[in-house]
Amino acid sequence: MKLSKLFSKCYLRKSLGGFTLIELMVVLTLMAILATAAMPLRELAHQREKEQELRTALRQIRNAIDAYKQAVDDGRIEKKEDESGYPKTLDDLVIGIPDIKSTDKKVIYFLRRLPRDPMHEDLDVAGIEQTPAADTWGKRSYDSSPENPQEGDDVFDVYSRSETEGLNGIEYNKW
Repeated sequence: MKLSKLFSKCYLRKSLGGFTLIELMVVLTLMAILATAAMPLRELAHQREKEQELRTALRQIRNAIDAYKQAVDDGRIEKKEDESGYPKTLDDLVIGIPDIKSTDKKVIYFLRRLPRDPMHEDLDVAGIEQTPAADTWGKRSYDSSPENPQEGDDVFDVYSRSETEGLNGIEYNKW
């Protein structure tokens, strides 16, 4: 009689449809393998995002520098004879420059805000950026060579200060 009760309890347990410990361990192991395989893909996607942000930021700033130079060449911005015609600082693109051709002294703005270098790591513990956006970029003056960019009296070009290699095999500071 006792043996029949034991078999009936085992049958009752199997009929409830629960999972055994082994089945749960197999499922958890498979999920861990899949999660580990997905991590490099997530890191790659994150790097691609940051590279796209860098491309966009460089394009925005370079277009603004070119627009500033064009405004100087058009006589809309005052330029001294010994100046190159490029902005003295990146902040000049945001704060605006008086239009000398405008009768009511309008100000010309070239950027709404200066984008930060997305490759510049300077977040504090709370995730707040410490460095001003203009200081996150490397700046090249009109008088310096492309191979050895140096800051000077003006801003002719900008570049990332990161020496990390991008997905295309080129260091970010060479973009």
